[in-house]
Amino acid sequence: MKKPINPAGLKTLLGSVALAALMPATLASADVHLKFHHDLPEDSAQHLAAERFRDTVAERSNGEITVEIFPNNTLGDDVQVTQQMQMGAVEAAIIPTAKLSGFVPAMQIIDLPFLFPSPEVAHTILDGQPGQDLLETVDQVGLRGVTFWESGFKQFTCNQSINGPEDFAGRKVRVMQSPIIMEQFEAMDANPVPIAFGETYNALQQGVVDCQENPLVSIAKMRFYEVQSDMVISNHAYLGYAFLFSQRWFDSLSEEDQALLTEVAQETTDFEREETARREADYVATIEESGTHVSTLSDDQREAFREATAPVHEAFADEIGADLMQEFQQAIAEAE
Repeated sequence: MKKPINPAGLKTLLGSVALAALMPATLASADVHLKFHHDLPEDSAQHLAAERFRDTVAERSNGEITVEIFPNNTLGDDVQVTQQMQMGAVEAAIIPTAKLSGFVPAMQIIDLPFLFPSPEVAHTILDGQPGQDLLETVDQVGLRGVTFWESGFKQFTCNQSINGPEDFAGRKVRVMQSPIIMEQFEAMDANPVPIAFGETYNALQQGVVDCQENPLVSIAKMRFYEVQSDMVISNHAYLGYAFLFSQRWFDSLSEEDQALLTEVAQETTDFEREETARREADYVATIEESGTHVSTLSDDQREAFREATAPVHEAFADEIGADLMQEFQQAIAEAE
């Protein structure tokens, strides 16, 4: 007579079998894959830095963490991708700080006109405590900020010469969907028109807008100079990118993986900034060779622009946060 099977033993046996069956899947799930978004072409400094981030992460994780880069708004525009990160559908991105104003108003402090007097001061502030305090503001909207990359300082382009703020009066200017940037041009009696980055060339070509502002990398890589007669080196505002992870996704990782990704992102920051600066002289040459007239603001002209846009700082102080504004202003004064 066969001995009856002990129910407890059967349960133990089945549990062991089930656990064994799950082991390969558990091991496989240890591999981490992340999608990385940015809004510029593959021959940009941002993309080159993203590739370095990808390769370094793969090397240090022994291939267990893989990064797939999606350049040129492949996954959607910056606002759409930010929303996808909140849901955990996209894991990482560099997003222009101006595009984050609708999520975290404090982030737009970086877009104030004439805030940073030089790249060196900007880097000192953003890599220090003020920058860290600013990055922490995105925690409240499901994002994890780790560092700031950049496109550098913005320049004006237009279909006429720009010598002072009065030259913008009545002009239609393409801007990001950012209240602070719209206010900047309204202060000069211009008509700001929010247009998606990828649609800017056509808007300029078709005369929907007369002017625009962007760093040299964007003006050159998106070929805006082909449909603008003039560019002025104004360095009037800084275009920073917040390097973000999806908080929901980031929290699902081990502490070791979190530390690795954070460290590599921060380490790659210097390379991205150096590569951006290195390319700028070539961008100016390309724009000049196209026939676009390139000029540079004199000290007096720059001061006139600074005075015209100064009210923007005061207008957004409460929205950004008085404490954060004071922290940035004090740190900038000390850095200068």
